[in-house]
Amino acid sequence: MKFGVQIEPQFGFSYSDVLNISESAIKNGFTTLWFSDHFMLDKNAIDKELLDPWLLMTALVRDNKNIRVGSLVFCNSYRHPPVHAKMAATLDVLSEGRLEFGIGAGWKQIEYNAYGYNFPDSLTRIEQLAEAVQIIKGIWMNDHFSFKGSHYSTDELISFPKPFQKPHPTVWIGTMYGRKKMLELTAKYGDGINVAWTYTAEQCSKMFTKLDGFAEKHGRNPSEIKRSVGFWSRCFVSEDAMEVAIIEGAEKRNVSVEDYKKRVSSAMWGTPEMLVEKLRAYDELGVSDVILMLPHESEVSQLDMLGTKVIPKL
Repeated sequence: MKFGVQIEPQFGFSYSDVLNISESAIKNGFTTLWFSDHFMLDKNAIDKELLDPWLLMTALVRDNKNIRVGSLVFCNSYRHPPVHAKMAATLDVLSEGRLEFGIGAGWKQIEYNAYGYNFPDSLTRIEQLAEAVQIIKGIWMNDHFSFKGSHYSTDELISFPKPFQKPHPTVWIGTMYGRKKMLELTAKYGDGINVAWTYTAEQCSKMFTKLDGFAEKHGRNPSEIKRSVGFWSRCFVSEDAMEVAIIEGAEKRNVSVEDYKKRVSSAMWGTPEMLVEKLRAYDELGVSDVILMLPHESEVSQLDMLGTKVIPKL
């Protein structure tokens, strides 16, 4: 099981913040920094600097020679698939094979509207994603590539360099709901699946069983498809500290303590002993990558705690 940190540029990160987190991640046994793909947090977020994830990753792989970088997930709608393929291959070459390529159908309508993108219905966005993944992988693996779909087409496309990783970086399909169409899309075209952010091991098990069934339906060995899970995460030195944080969180959100406990029950919250027990359940499901979204502006201290009190026990 490998561990990564999720960075949400929309929350407001300077480059020095990201670089510090990457150095702490490597020191504490983490392998990858993952970035979301957004243009704005909300209509009032004029006080937050949001750095582009592609450019952040490009700078980071030059300044930190050990960290891997990935996307959870790039929005297919924001870049034409052949351009996405070119950008990813370039970064994979520049990093000498340290790219994880996560992609999803897109969901944040406020961004589509603000930046002038069409926002089709969910079925159309999923169809577009299915075609995009075929195009991106086809471009990476062929000297000339043609494709004729309902949404995208290419004609004798040439794109070099090819990715450093052979045959190409892992293509992770991201889903927040794990519904049938996304599971089947992953089974047909993806190299891995990412589900986030608060799925229990039991819920993941049911989802992975459905994924396996779709893989067999389409003639694939289910073991070929990697599984990753993302979590909202916080590690506490003691149960008393955890209880204090729950009370504060409930008051901040104006909900009852019991309601807030339910909210965090399926997150990767708890004492080191609790987190170890939770993570072992996902390990037994064959989860290869665990990605943690840590409290904003507390990432380094949380990484130190996880690196000393949790990861060594797994």
